[in-house]
Amino acid sequence: MSIEYRLLSADELETFIEMRISQLREEGAKEDIDLRPALREYYTRHMADGTFVSWIAEDNGRIIATSGMSIVEKPPYFGCPSGRIGLLSSMFTDPGYRRKGIAKELLARVVDEARKRGCGTVQITASDMGVLLYTDFGFEKNKNFMQYKL
Repeated sequence: MSIEYRLLSADELETFIEMRISQLREEGAKEDIDLRPALREYYTRHMADGTFVSWIAEDNGRIIATSGMSIVEKPPYFGCPSGRIGLLSSMFTDPGYRRKGIAKELLARVVDEARKRGCGTVQITASDMGVLLYTDFGFEKNKNFMQYKL
């Protein structure tokens, strides 16, 4: 096993999308539409304008783990004076490669990317499987998050 880490390129978007779909399925999402066109449009647009970044891990040229971060901007507040927030998503590792530190390395790289891009905070809605990774890294639970589905 020879793991290499690098930024995702637009040429690999189809593989990235399939891994995102696998992640959503694993998390138990209801699959009632073909999400691929919407994902393709989102990633293409936001990779081009620099508001989405992904670090990937490869083993012998095959993508085996992904990360993703959307950069959003809110009005500045005391906890984040820049107003720039990194929203993590697409943290997924092929089941055969789990528990080898790959996700932790991807997380470190994407958090560093947030720092370089001026984000004041990084957030994620973690799956049950991911909570330990994020808390070990230093993420803290925020009990204020609420959602209203439209």
